Amino acid sequence: MATVLQIVLISGLSGSGKSVALKLLEDLGYYCIDNLPATLLPQTVRLLQGEGHQRVGISVDIRGAQSLPALPDCVADLKSQGLDVRVLFLEAKTESLLKRFSETRRKHPLSTLHTDYTVAECISLEREILASVADLSHRVDTSELSANALRAWVKQFLALDQSRLTLIFQSFGFKHGLPLDADFVFDARCLPNPYYDPSLRPLTGLDQPVIQFLEAEAAPQAMYADVLRYLENWLPAFDRDNRSYVTVGIGCTGGQHRSVWLAEKLAAHFAQERQVLVRHRESSPT
Repeated sequence: MATVLQIVLISGLSGSGKSVALKLLEDLGYYCIDNLPATLLPQTVRLLQGEGHQRVGISVDIRGAQSLPALPDCVADLKSQGLDVRVLFLEAKTESLLKRFSETRRKHPLSTLHTDYTVAECISLEREILASVADLSHRVDTSELSANALRAWVKQFLALDQSRLTLIFQSFGFKHGLPLDADFVFDARCLPNPYYDPSLRPLTGLDQPVIQFLEAEAAPQAMYADVLRYLENWLPAFDRDNRSYVTVGIGCTGGQHRSVWLAEKLAAHFAQERQVLVRHRESSPT
């Protein structure tokens, strides 16, 4: 049986980590192309197929803004041919992007066209232009991610079965901001906090003493049951809508104890029947 060509499209905001993701694909043996106009995607794929390539990584972003409206139809057409097409959209909070541009002293790509715009205004315009691309993608908020964490998350993305909906549970700390990529957000800050026990403070929700602390209390168990019931009621609607990804954000104050425990517990339940990823934003690889 012939191997199905896998195409990974990398898009997203300037400064969000697209070059890190594309370099990872290259290191993994993908044939990579940076800054391809979306209108050239069909013929490029045909050419690469003819040359026998099996895994391809392509960056499509704001530098080819005029051709971006064609991308959704191009992706749909390639999928209709039976190709394994995955679209990864990287984004970040404006404050994080401004800091990155300042540190690298890079110009925003839109600044050459809009010379009177500030960097913040360029970022806002870029979000607006790329909105349709974000809607057809697996979105990852890189605001709080190190390069190593991003690489780990991209590897998870590559391992997914694209024919099934992927349910992602992501723990985070409210003090570090809401994740941009969450479809649902649940707030666990009202639960008993292991942080105030000196012996539990350095641990996380993955550690048995913290698990025992939370599961001995009625409130965490009640919240788990409520969130579980809500998701079980509404996930079938996302299945019917042919969604590829649903991200559930679970937040507590620091993103170390309560949110980690609840994300893990929910993931363990749904993993019995669904394709599940678990991500802990505040304790990702550094």
